[in-house]
Amino acid sequence: MEVALFTLFPVLAAVGASAGWATGSALAQYPARQLGAFEFTRIQLLTCGALLWFLSAVFGLWPSINWAHWPEFVLSSLVGIILGNLAMIELLRQAGPRLTELLMCLKAPIVAVLAFIWFDEVLNPAQVLGGALVIVGVILAIGRSHGRDGLALRGLRSSLWIAFLGLSAAAFQGVGFLAVKPALEAGAEPLAIGAIRLSMAAAIISLIALWPATLFRPHSGTTPYLLLRTVLPGVIGYGLSTSLLLYAYANMEAGLAMVLGSLSPILIIPVLWLRDGQLPNTNGVTGAGLAICGIALIALQ
Repeated sequence: MEVALFTLFPVLAAVGASAGWATGSALAQYPARQLGAFEFTRIQLLTCGALLWFLSAVFGLWPSINWAHWPEFVLSSLVGIILGNLAMIELLRQAGPRLTELLMCLKAPIVAVLAFIWFDEVLNPAQVLGGALVIVGVILAIGRSHGRDGLALRGLRSSLWIAFLGLSAAAFQGVGFLAVKPALEAGAEPLAIGAIRLSMAAAIISLIALWPATLFRPHSGTTPYLLLRTVLPGVIGYGLSTSLLLYAYANMEAGLAMVLGSLSPILIIPVLWLRDGQLPNTNGVTGAGLAICGIALIALQ
Protein backbone atom coordinates (compact mmCIF):
# COMPACT_ATOMS: atom_id res chain seq x y z
CA MET A 1 0.00 0.00 0.00
CA GLU A 2 1.34 3.39 -0.94
CA VAL A 3 1.85 5.70 2.04
CA ALA A 4 0.44 8.58 -0.02
CA LEU A 5 -2.92 6.83 -0.14
CA PHE A 6 -3.17 6.80 3.63
CA THR A 7 -3.16 10.54 4.19
CA LEU A 8 -4.91 12.28 7.05
CA PHE A 9 -7.73 14.09 5.24
CA PRO A 10 -9.27 11.08 3.44
CA VAL A 11 -9.16 9.06 6.66
CA LEU A 12 -10.86 11.84 8.59
CA ALA A 13 -13.42 12.19 5.79
CA ALA A 14 -14.38 8.50 5.88
CA VAL A 15 -14.57 8.43 9.67
CA GLY A 16 -16.55 11.67 9.53
CA ALA A 17 -19.01 9.99 7.16
CA SER A 18 -19.51 7.19 9.68
CA ALA A 19 -19.98 9.71 12.47
CA GLY A 20 -22.51 11.58 10.35
CA TRP A 21 -24.56 8.44 9.67
CA ALA A 22 -24.45 7.48 13.34
CA THR A 23 -25.57 10.96 14.37
CA GLY A 24 -28.25 11.07 11.69
CA SER A 25 -29.60 7.70 12.80
CA ALA A 26 -29.91 8.90 16.39
CA LEU A 27 -31.54 12.18 15.30
CA ALA A 28 -33.98 10.41 12.99
CA GLN A 29 -35.65 8.20 15.60
CA TYR A 30 -37.98 10.88 17.04
CA PRO A 31 -39.29 12.36 13.75
CA ALA A 32 -39.60 8.89 12.19
CA ARG A 33 -41.85 7.78 15.04
CA GLN A 34 -43.89 10.97 14.87
CA LEU A 35 -44.45 11.00 11.10
CA GLY A 36 -44.32 7.33 10.23
CA ALA A 37 -41.90 5.63 7.86
CA PHE A 38 -43.62 6.70 4.64
CA GLU A 39 -43.99 10.45 5.31
CA PHE A 40 -40.57 10.65 6.93
CA THR A 41 -38.99 9.05 3.87
CA ARG A 42 -40.96 11.25 1.45
CA ILE A 43 -39.82 14.51 3.09
CA GLN A 44 -36.19 13.40 3.21
CA LEU A 45 -36.15 12.26 -0.42
CA LEU A 46 -37.67 15.52 -1.69
CA THR A 47 -35.28 17.78 0.21
CA CYS A 48 -32.11 15.73 -0.21
CA GLY A 49 -32.82 14.94 -3.87
CA ALA A 50 -33.06 18.67 -4.58
CA LEU A 51 -29.81 19.26 -2.67
CA LEU A 52 -27.82 16.64 -4.59
CA TRP A 53 -29.29 17.80 -7.90
CA PHE A 54 -28.13 21.33 -7.14
CA LEU A 55 -24.64 20.16 -6.13
CA SER A 56 -24.30 18.05 -9.28
CA ALA A 57 -25.19 21.08 -11.39
CA VAL A 58 -22.77 23.34 -9.52
CA PHE A 59 -19.87 20.91 -9.94
CA GLY A 60 -20.71 20.08 -13.58
CA LEU A 61 -21.25 16.36 -13.06
CA TRP A 62 -24.19 15.76 -15.40
CA PRO A 63 -22.13 15.17 -18.61
CA SER A 64 -20.78 11.98 -17.02
CA ILE A 65 -24.24 10.34 -17.10
CA ASN A 66 -25.10 7.90 -19.90
CA TRP A 67 -28.90 7.90 -19.98
CA ALA A 68 -28.94 4.52 -21.70
CA HIS A 69 -28.72 3.15 -18.15
CA TRP A 70 -32.11 4.63 -17.19
CA PRO A 71 -33.74 1.22 -16.44
CA GLU A 72 -31.02 0.58 -13.89
CA PHE A 73 -31.61 4.01 -12.35
CA VAL A 74 -35.34 3.27 -12.01
CA LEU A 75 -34.69 -0.15 -10.46
CA SER A 76 -32.14 1.32 -8.08
CA SER A 77 -34.52 4.11 -7.05
CA LEU A 78 -37.58 1.91 -6.57
CA VAL A 79 -35.93 -1.02 -4.79
CA GLY A 80 -32.83 0.48 -3.22
CA ILE A 81 -34.18 3.80 -2.01
CA ILE A 82 -37.96 3.54 -1.63
CA LEU A 83 -38.32 -0.07 -0.44
CA GLY A 84 -34.93 -0.05 1.28
CA ASN A 85 -35.51 3.23 3.10
CA LEU A 86 -39.08 2.40 4.10
CA ALA A 87 -37.89 -0.87 5.62
CA MET A 88 -34.97 0.83 7.33
CA ILE A 89 -37.06 3.69 8.76
CA GLU A 90 -39.67 1.25 10.05
CA LEU A 91 -36.81 -0.72 11.58
CA LEU A 92 -35.55 2.48 13.18
CA ARG A 93 -39.00 3.19 14.61
CA GLN A 94 -39.38 -0.32 16.01
CA ALA A 95 -35.86 -1.15 17.17
CA GLY A 96 -34.03 2.14 17.71
CA PRO A 97 -30.81 3.46 16.16
CA ARG A 98 -28.29 1.06 17.70
CA LEU A 99 -30.04 -2.10 16.51
CA THR A 100 -30.75 -0.48 13.15
CA GLU A 101 -27.05 0.23 12.62
CA LEU A 102 -26.11 -3.29 13.65
CA LEU A 103 -28.70 -4.97 11.43
CA MET A 104 -27.64 -2.85 8.48
CA CYS A 105 -24.20 -4.47 8.80
CA LEU A 106 -25.86 -7.45 7.13
CA LYS A 107 -25.71 -5.46 3.90
CA ALA A 108 -22.05 -6.48 3.44
CA PRO A 109 -22.56 -10.28 3.24
CA ILE A 110 -25.84 -9.84 1.35
CA VAL A 111 -24.16 -7.66 -1.28
CA ALA A 112 -21.36 -10.23 -1.58
CA VAL A 113 -23.89 -12.98 -2.32
CA LEU A 114 -25.85 -10.81 -4.78
CA ALA A 115 -22.63 -9.84 -6.58
CA PHE A 116 -21.82 -13.53 -6.99
CA ILE A 117 -25.27 -14.17 -8.49
CA TRP A 118 -25.33 -11.12 -10.80
CA PHE A 119 -21.68 -10.62 -11.70
CA ASP A 120 -20.07 -14.02 -10.95
CA GLU A 121 -17.90 -12.49 -8.22
CA VAL A 122 -16.63 -15.53 -6.32
CA LEU A 123 -16.42 -15.40 -2.54
CA ASN A 124 -13.07 -16.38 -1.05
CA PRO A 125 -12.67 -17.94 2.43
CA ALA A 126 -11.85 -14.60 4.06
CA GLN A 127 -15.05 -13.06 2.70
CA VAL A 128 -17.11 -16.00 3.95
CA LEU A 129 -15.48 -15.64 7.36
CA GLY A 130 -16.21 -11.91 7.30
CA GLY A 131 -19.87 -12.52 6.56
CA ALA A 132 -20.06 -15.04 9.40
CA LEU A 133 -18.48 -12.55 11.82
CA VAL A 134 -21.02 -9.91 10.82
CA ILE A 135 -23.95 -12.25 11.42
CA VAL A 136 -22.58 -13.54 14.75
CA GLY A 137 -21.87 -9.99 15.89
CA VAL A 138 -25.38 -8.83 15.04
CA ILE A 139 -26.99 -11.80 16.80
CA LEU A 140 -24.79 -11.29 19.87
CA ALA A 141 -25.60 -7.60 20.12
CA ILE A 142 -29.33 -8.05 19.57
CA GLY A 143 -29.72 -11.03 21.87
CA ARG A 144 -28.81 -9.09 25.01
CA SER A 145 -29.92 -5.56 24.16
CA HIS A 146 -31.78 -3.67 26.85
CA GLY A 147 -33.08 -0.19 27.47
CA ARG A 148 -34.68 2.15 24.98
CA ASP A 149 -33.15 0.53 21.93
CA GLY A 150 -34.35 -2.92 22.98
CA LEU A 151 -38.02 -2.07 23.47
CA ALA A 152 -39.18 -3.95 20.37
CA LEU A 153 -37.34 -7.18 21.16
CA ARG A 154 -39.52 -8.54 23.98
CA GLY A 155 -41.10 -11.55 22.29
CA LEU A 156 -40.53 -14.03 19.49
CA ARG A 157 -42.97 -12.33 17.14
CA SER A 158 -41.36 -8.92 17.65
CA SER A 159 -37.88 -10.39 17.23
CA LEU A 160 -38.84 -12.08 13.96
CA TRP A 161 -40.41 -8.85 12.67
CA ILE A 162 -37.25 -6.89 13.52
CA ALA A 163 -35.10 -9.53 11.80
CA PHE A 164 -37.34 -9.43 8.71
CA LEU A 165 -37.15 -5.62 8.53
CA GLY A 166 -33.37 -5.69 8.91
CA LEU A 167 -32.84 -8.35 6.24
CA SER A 168 -35.26 -6.60 3.88
CA ALA A 169 -33.65 -3.19 4.30
CA ALA A 170 -30.16 -4.60 3.79
CA ALA A 171 -31.17 -6.68 0.75
CA PHE A 172 -33.15 -3.88 -0.91
CA GLN A 173 -30.33 -1.38 -0.46
CA GLY A 174 -27.82 -3.93 -1.71
CA VAL A 175 -29.88 -4.47 -4.88
CA GLY A 176 -30.13 -0.70 -5.32
CA PHE A 177 -26.37 -0.34 -5.18
CA LEU A 178 -25.58 -3.23 -7.49
CA ALA A 179 -28.15 -2.06 -10.06
CA VAL A 180 -26.12 1.07 -10.84
CA LYS A 181 -22.76 -0.68 -10.83
CA PRO A 182 -22.60 -0.89 -14.67
CA ALA A 183 -23.25 2.86 -14.92
CA LEU A 184 -20.56 3.62 -12.35
CA GLU A 185 -18.09 1.38 -14.19
CA ALA A 186 -18.92 3.31 -17.38
CA GLY A 187 -17.66 6.51 -15.75
CA ALA A 188 -20.75 8.09 -14.17
CA GLU A 189 -20.07 10.38 -11.22
CA PRO A 190 -21.42 8.85 -7.98
CA LEU A 191 -22.86 12.16 -6.76
CA ALA A 192 -24.83 12.60 -9.99
CA ILE A 193 -26.02 8.99 -9.74
CA GLY A 194 -27.16 9.75 -6.21
CA ALA A 195 -29.06 12.82 -7.40
CA ILE A 196 -30.85 10.77 -10.07
CA ARG A 197 -31.76 7.98 -7.66
CA LEU A 198 -33.07 10.35 -5.00
CA SER A 199 -35.01 12.47 -7.50
CA MET A 200 -36.66 9.45 -9.12
CA ALA A 201 -37.48 8.00 -5.71
CA ALA A 202 -38.92 11.35 -4.57
CA ALA A 203 -41.16 11.49 -7.66
CA ILE A 204 -42.35 7.90 -7.20
CA ILE A 205 -43.08 8.24 -3.50
CA SER A 206 -44.88 11.56 -4.06
CA LEU A 207 -47.18 9.87 -6.59
CA ILE A 208 -47.82 7.03 -4.16
CA ALA A 209 -48.67 9.59 -1.47
CA LEU A 210 -51.67 10.71 -3.58
CA TRP A 211 -53.34 7.36 -2.90
CA PRO A 212 -55.93 7.90 -0.11
CA ALA A 213 -54.74 5.10 2.15
CA THR A 214 -54.11 5.29 5.88
CA LEU A 215 -50.71 3.66 5.40
CA PHE A 216 -49.49 6.69 3.42
CA ARG A 217 -50.81 9.34 5.81
CA PRO A 218 -48.59 11.06 8.38
CA HIS A 219 -49.01 9.79 11.92
CA SER A 220 -49.12 13.39 13.17
CA GLY A 221 -49.26 16.93 11.82
CA THR A 222 -46.07 18.42 10.39
CA THR A 223 -44.85 21.40 12.40
CA PRO A 224 -41.84 23.56 11.46
CA TYR A 225 -39.90 21.98 14.32
CA LEU A 226 -40.77 18.44 13.22
CA LEU A 227 -39.91 19.31 9.61
CA LEU A 228 -36.50 20.56 10.72
CA ARG A 229 -35.94 17.42 12.79
CA THR A 230 -36.80 15.37 9.69
CA VAL A 231 -34.68 17.24 7.16
CA LEU A 232 -31.58 17.54 9.37
CA PRO A 233 -30.67 13.82 9.57
CA GLY A 234 -31.36 13.50 5.84
CA VAL A 235 -28.96 16.31 5.00
CA ILE A 236 -26.36 14.81 7.34
CA GLY A 237 -26.73 11.36 5.79
CA TYR A 238 -27.45 12.02 2.10
CA GLY A 239 -25.53 15.28 1.85
CA LEU A 240 -22.63 15.56 4.29
CA SER A 241 -21.78 11.91 4.92
CA THR A 242 -22.13 10.88 1.28
CA SER A 243 -19.91 13.75 0.14
CA LEU A 244 -17.26 12.93 2.76
CA LEU A 245 -17.19 9.28 1.76
CA LEU A 246 -16.97 10.16 -1.94
CA TYR A 247 -13.96 12.35 -1.14
CA ALA A 248 -12.38 9.45 0.75
CA TYR A 249 -13.03 7.06 -2.15
CA ALA A 250 -11.33 9.49 -4.54
CA ASN A 251 -8.21 9.86 -2.40
CA MET A 252 -7.54 6.48 -0.79
CA GLU A 253 -8.03 2.79 -1.48
CA ALA A 254 -11.70 1.90 -1.76
CA GLY A 255 -11.42 -1.01 0.67
CA LEU A 256 -10.01 1.20 3.40
CA ALA A 257 -12.60 3.88 2.70
CA MET A 258 -15.39 1.31 2.98
CA VAL A 259 -14.09 0.02 6.31
CA LEU A 260 -13.68 3.50 7.78
CA GLY A 261 -17.05 4.50 6.37
CA SER A 262 -18.73 1.52 8.08
CA LEU A 263 -17.98 2.49 11.66
CA SER A 264 -21.51 3.70 12.43
CA PRO A 265 -22.38 0.71 14.68
CA ILE A 266 -19.41 1.64 16.86
CA LEU A 267 -19.78 5.41 16.63
CA ILE A 268 -23.50 5.22 17.43
CA ILE A 269 -22.56 4.04 20.94
CA PRO A 270 -21.10 7.36 22.19
CA VAL A 271 -23.84 9.26 20.35
CA LEU A 272 -26.52 7.34 22.23
CA TRP A 273 -24.55 7.65 25.45
CA LEU A 274 -24.64 11.43 25.09
CA ARG A 275 -28.34 11.34 24.18
CA ASP A 276 -29.59 8.77 26.70
CA GLY A 277 -26.89 8.71 29.36
CA GLN A 278 -26.78 4.91 29.20
CA LEU A 279 -23.88 2.83 27.96
CA PRO A 280 -24.59 -0.47 26.17
CA ASN A 281 -23.71 -3.74 27.83
CA THR A 282 -20.64 -5.81 27.04
CA ASN A 283 -22.45 -7.98 24.50
CA GLY A 284 -23.55 -4.90 22.55
CA VAL A 285 -20.00 -3.57 22.32
CA THR A 286 -18.55 -7.00 21.50
CA GLY A 287 -21.18 -7.62 18.83
CA ALA A 288 -20.51 -4.26 17.22
CA GLY A 289 -16.78 -5.01 17.20
CA LEU A 290 -17.30 -8.41 15.56
CA ALA A 291 -19.54 -6.83 12.92
CA ILE A 292 -16.89 -4.26 12.06
CA CYS A 293 -14.22 -6.97 11.84
CA GLY A 294 -16.43 -8.89 9.43
CA ILE A 295 -16.95 -5.83 7.24
CA ALA A 296 -13.19 -5.27 7.22
CA LEU A 297 -12.49 -8.82 6.06
CA ILE A 298 -15.02 -8.49 3.23
CA ALA A 299 -13.97 -5.02 2.11
CA LEU A 300 -10.21 -5.63 2.08
CA GLN A 301 -10.33 -8.67 -0.21
